[in-house]
Amino acid sequence: MNIIGFLVFGLFVGAVARLIKPGKQNLSLLATLALGVVGSIIGGMVASALGKGDIWELNFLGATVAIISAVLLVGVAEALTSKKH
Repeated sequence: MNIIGFLVFGLFVGAVARLIKPGKQNLSLLATLALGVVGSIIGGMVASALGKGDIWELNFLGATVAIISAVLLVGVAEALTSKKH
């Protein structure tokens, strides 16, 4: 997958993660992209470690783990940026 495809998929993963995560997140488009890309890297690493494809290859297991990772990362980002008094 080339870099443009990877970034587009990362943005897709970040957007899906934000839709799955309940509540309103105060994250910018750039933060959504970054969390999606990190989730995609984690998903690719897990799929590669399990022998289900290369880290840069789009596959079902990697995409599923990427979305789950991104949902968790959105939760962490939300907790770190929340301003509860």
